[in-house]
Amino acid sequence: MRRFRFTFLALCLLLLFLGISDLKTLLQNLSPHRVEIEALDQGEPPGEWLTIEGGLLDVTEAINMTGSIDVDALLIPLKKNLGDQRPRVIVETRDPAILETFSTYWFKLESEAAQQAYLQQNQPRFYLRGPVTGMLAGGLVASGNRDKLMTLAKELGMNVPDDVIFLSEGKTPARWRGYLFTAIGLFGVVQVLRKKSSA
Repeated sequence: MRRFRFTFLALCLLLLFLGISDLKTLLQNLSPHRVEIEALDQGEPPGEWLTIEGGLLDVTEAINMTGSIDVDALLIPLKKNLGDQRPRVIVETRDPAILETFSTYWFKLESEAAQQAYLQQNQPRFYLRGPVTGMLAGGLVASGNRDKLMTLAKELGMNVPDDVIFLSEGKTPARWRGYLFTAIGLFGVVQVLRKKSSA
């Protein structure tokens, strides 16, 4: 019985920790922090929910995260300009239009000449200039994912610095999960302490 109580208490404390972490992230990122891409070369991001302006998504250097023809996510360097050979920001995107452009180029054209023709005819779809909004890879779980993304990028030849920033496009801070986890965690801790005091 005592072992079950300790296990239950540990679970509640974990939920409480995760809930407080989510609430902290939410309160510090009530709206996206706008930042110019050049500013990210000079320091750390101003928050975890960002709108990065002035960058260029280079789809020609995108990495297929699935490694198959069923593409559902890409890693794309966000460059200051086309000559940027060591971008600090890598964007994870699931944008259907970008996935379709990538899939057509790599899997639906039968020759290199056809690929080059498609690229020339559709350059605006391969070089996307404009703001990109998303969440940084951070926190306990996301840090593990960030390490995997870093390993994947380097294995596939993407030249990235050790302090590369991974941004998940379209992702936003969890709105209700923090409140839920905190409430459940607190309730469980109180119940355990109440039973212990009455024992």
